[in-house]
Amino acid sequence: MRTAICERLDIEFPLFAFSHCRDVVAAVTNAGGFGVLGAVAYSPEQLDTELTWLDERVGGRPYGVDVLVPGKIDASALDLHAHLMDSIPDRHRDFVTHLLGKYGVTAAGQPLTAAADEVGRRVTTSGATGLIEVALKHRIGLIASALGPPPPEMVSMARQAGVPVAALVGTVEHARRQVAAGADLIVAQGTEAGGHTGEISTMVLVPQVVDAVAPVPVLAAGGIASGRQMAAAMALGAEGVWCGSVWLTTEEAETTPAVKRKLLAASSLDTVRSRSRTGKPARQLKSAWTQEWDTAQESPGPLGMPLQLLVAEGAMARIEAAADKGEPGAVELVNYFVGQVVGQLDQVKPARDVVYDLISEFGEAVERLARLSG
Repeated sequence: MRTAICERLDIEFPLFAFSHCRDVVAAVTNAGGFGVLGAVAYSPEQLDTELTWLDERVGGRPYGVDVLVPGKIDASALDLHAHLMDSIPDRHRDFVTHLLGKYGVTAAGQPLTAAADEVGRRVTTSGATGLIEVALKHRIGLIASALGPPPPEMVSMARQAGVPVAALVGTVEHARRQVAAGADLIVAQGTEAGGHTGEISTMVLVPQVVDAVAPVPVLAAGGIASGRQMAAAMALGAEGVWCGSVWLTTEEAETTPAVKRKLLAASSLDTVRSRSRTGKPARQLKSAWTQEWDTAQESPGPLGMPLQLLVAEGAMARIEAAADKGEPGAVELVNYFVGQVVGQLDQVKPARDVVYDLISEFGEAVERLARLSG
């Protein structure tokens, strides 16, 4: 399978795998796809360690890095010169404590920690720049910007390093804005996708974006976890696909055992777009966490990004630990970012096998279409 993007990036399959797990990235890259490591979970020092590990495992094959650079953050109550934790209102701190108590979460640790403060800073332009600088010191083949147009600093540094810039979009207008900002590759992500998404479905969005930004190549994202869905995306004009959710139930995935069990049991009706994890609408598993933040009368409502990210990640670390111990309240609360394809994820497999299954089914789908047209 050779599309223009395969030629450009020197990969066998136009299958891009977004994951926070270096093992998934390495497995997909070594299987002929293109792994993309989500960098927001790492400090610059940690990211350097992870990328060094990847460099040693992929034998010179290209892989990418994704940084979270929101076009807008909630600066109304934000002092970037102080500890971000100090900007969290007491009523939100109290609500987290209330939730942990209501659901009997007993895992050790504080729900809001100084470590979370650093995570929040990574989703500002200045924080992301440090990650970008580290990434470009390694043998990456792509750097991706999520949530907003790539900042000029990112484009300039990538150009100097000879690394293409990708950008995720949820509307045609966003796609045009990203190209104007210097993006070399657009990922058109439909509302079915896990994580930060807009409201337009993949089937509608992809051909509109393809037409709007041609000849800039477009990858399709959202609702793609099988070869048939990959073939549909290519038929819409995409040169490849960008997948995230399908890797969450692989053997290598970063998801905790309790979360993985919930993913395997979930249907496609069990996700919701909620601001309760990051402050921006992000598709995730429905859980007591999303329900309490979004509908409970006593909820103060989610904060904006990055403050809600601090609130959620600090608390979720405790919740995940308790859920893995089998605490029923924690199991109700725990969730993770995942798309509507979660209803197709019903078994645990090595990431390499997922790649081969996708490509095999893609070939079968294309042959079926060829027979129909013949």
